Amino acid sequence: MSNAMYNKMWHQTQDALNSLLSKESEKTSEPKSNQVFIFQMLATFYVKYVQIFSNLENAYDQVVHPQKRVLIRKILDGVMGRILELKNEMVELELSEFHYFDDILQDLKLAPQQLDIPIPRYFLKEKLEVIKGREKILAQILANSGLDAVDVKYTIKSMPLEEAAKVIQIAERARQGRLRALFMKQIYLQEYRARQARLLGEKVVDVEAAAVCIQKVWRGFRQCRKTKRDREEEMIFLGMSPPPLFNEVSGTVIQAEKISRLRTQVQQQHEEDYKEAMVTIKNDLKLIEGPDIKENLQDQIRHWFLECRNLTGTFPDYPSEEEGGSAVIFSNKTPQQVIDDIIANQEDEEKNKKKKKKEKEKKPKKAKKEMEKRAAKEKLKEEEEEWKMSPSVFLHTLEEENNSYRDLWMNRDESCNFPQDYDPELIQEEKRKELEAEIRVQVDELMRQELKNLQLAVNRERELPIKHSKKGKQKNKQKKGKRGKREKDKDLTADRSIESLYKELVEEGLLIRTHKVSLSDYIGEYSYLGTTLRHVSIEPMPSPMDVRQLITLYGILPLGSASVHEKAPLVKSLLLAGPSGVGKKMLVHAICTETGANLFNLSPSNVAGKYPGKSGLQMMLHVVIKVARQLQPSVVWVQDTEKTFYKKVPSTEKQSEPKRLKKQLPKILKLLRPEDRILIVGTTQRPFDAELQSFCRVYQKIILVPRPDYASRYVLWKEIIQRHGGVLTNALNVSCLAKVTDGFTQGAIVQVVRSVLTERRIRKQEHRPLAAAEFIPAITSMNPVYKEEEESFKDWYTRTPLGQRRALALTGGLGKEKKEGKKQKKKK
Repeated sequence: MSNAMYNKMWHQTQDALNSLLSKESEKTSEPKSNQVFIFQMLATFYVKYVQIFSNLENAYDQVVHPQKRVLIRKILDGVMGRILELKNEMVELELSEFHYFDDILQDLKLAPQQLDIPIPRYFLKEKLEVIKGREKILAQILANSGLDAVDVKYTIKSMPLEEAAKVIQIAERARQGRLRALFMKQIYLQEYRARQARLLGEKVVDVEAAAVCIQKVWRGFRQCRKTKRDREEEMIFLGMSPPPLFNEVSGTVIQAEKISRLRTQVQQQHEEDYKEAMVTIKNDLKLIEGPDIKENLQDQIRHWFLECRNLTGTFPDYPSEEEGGSAVIFSNKTPQQVIDDIIANQEDEEKNKKKKKKEKEKKPKKAKKEMEKRAAKEKLKEEEEEWKMSPSVFLHTLEEENNSYRDLWMNRDESCNFPQDYDPELIQEEKRKELEAEIRVQVDELMRQELKNLQLAVNRERELPIKHSKKGKQKNKQKKGKRGKREKDKDLTADRSIESLYKELVEEGLLIRTHKVSLSDYIGEYSYLGTTLRHVSIEPMPSPMDVRQLITLYGILPLGSASVHEKAPLVKSLLLAGPSGVGKKMLVHAICTETGANLFNLSPSNVAGKYPGKSGLQMMLHVVIKVARQLQPSVVWVQDTEKTFYKKVPSTEKQSEPKRLKKQLPKILKLLRPEDRILIVGTTQRPFDAELQSFCRVYQKIILVPRPDYASRYVLWKEIIQRHGGVLTNALNVSCLAKVTDGFTQGAIVQVVRSVLTERRIRKQEHRPLAAAEFIPAITSMNPVYKEEEESFKDWYTRTPLGQRRALALTGGLGKEKKEGKKQKKKK
């Protein structure tokens, strides 16, 4: 697509965002009590924000204009944060991590695929060189230490010549035996046919009958082939089957990919030109307009000195550098406005003094009555409390950026800027403000000295020693307090570089290489009956697509964007619970792949025997957190995390000390700040073996990863067979395979396909297409997830904090608890 097309897409998306912001401000300002209506409103906003987010992400990836991209990036991050806020609101309202939008999608006439949250491509594009450099360093360290599994050389046992000759002789005799057996079988069949012919006797050959027989066979064969072809054409016409060249990549798609690669090159070139122009234009402004700006600022401040002297009789106190200097007084104000403010402040001070005198004269009884009235009003408010949306951090920034879009780009004529290069006028406006701020700092130093000289000249007195204000003392106290905290958190590795610590963690196996797996490889289908089942009071099992969406929201988006991580609802830890083979490990590696994060493995089996003792454990965690902060984003993975919180440690695992990190994990969570893009991810296949309270204290968000349903299995079978070289034909009944594998996990299905689709079987597909019966023997060797195991996961999830709250809400107990809590507060 062209530049004009992407600009049009951006303008349309901004219009949609503008209307959505106005609707949201109208609807959320009014308090509401109907929970169903509230959820419908939040879900509608959520779906619309997801659509805007996908359009903005596409525009940011393809727009070439550097100054437009700066604004689109800010709006994109704001929309991303707003989606996370709405998700948090829906979780608090429904008390469930999984939400279903079937009815809303029908109302808005959208497909379920449009609800999928895209992962911004700039997460990896903007730090591609850093990631590649880090991978090279990691590969080099692994190769030097001999830990690289790819480069491991297996030892080959030497064989004596006589033994080798015997092996060859055995193989050759076996081959000859097989040929001899085949030859003898052919001789036996010939003799059998001859014997049968003698018994039946020779029949007279009828030429006409033979010709009719051949005609019948040929006509039947031709008609069958024609019927089959007509049937295939009909199915393609009805949309029940894909066209013949459906799976092949078309020329237009290849051309579009080439153009997108060219656009990225143009983007990089324009970015470099834009950065150079910012430096050159600022230098030019400094030479041309710098002296004039300095003179104007000095004249303004001198005029302020004289006016304050004329109005108050004394010279004013000059604001310090910490307070902002003269910019505090002259922020977007003319000298006349500053004088009016001084007069207004004097009048306000006089009025306040009069009010204080009147208040002292009033009787204390009136004050008591007013306090009683206020308390009564507060009680009424508490009784009539209704739902209100919590204040948003991102709405204000979205409105600001939307206003700047209106002012700058909405009606801007860009007919002359065909290549979409930077606009020098906008750079001049921006750099003029920066230059003024820099010159103001220099002017403040000069004018402070000038003010002192004026005070000395007018008053003819010695300069009194400066009295430190209370604010300064408070700041000093705060600084001391901060120093005290910092002294407590001493850096145990202050004398070591990050490179050496990184190398040590790699050699110890605590920092591992991630598998290149994208989140789209976690295959599944949408849950189309989620809302319907909830209306009938049946809690549906989440589908793989629901799990994938939560991983995107809680893991990938906050780790990828620093601004979103600082302001959005903070998720420090994540737990993936589910049976073996559902893809928990794959999801962890997908988070790292999509965000370019480092992966630290603190699993009990991996930590066992490393850094022994309390001091060693403290050192290990200190090094991990220090490197994770320096090289963020980072993911700390705890595999089989239930072992860390065992109710009772099995005797076979006592030597490995699986509970080493039990007390340390909560401390690590407390150390993590909003600016630290570090996520702790735990995976478990036996969560019921752990202590529930300490388990749930560590993991903030718990995601249940179940086995796939029928629709997901159907899609998975088709995709995995094709990825491993299989060809889907009418002879292969995929629906049958999906029904047969009810209860089996994704990992089991992948293993079955790998075992069946060998290189030899793939080569034979032309003559012998794949059939469902070929997969059955391999399926029988796999263990499914039985209903009892699935029910145990459900029961465990209902005992988690969110599960308990949802169960109480469904029975009506949550509202009673809230009312009792309010009554107790009133009594107190």
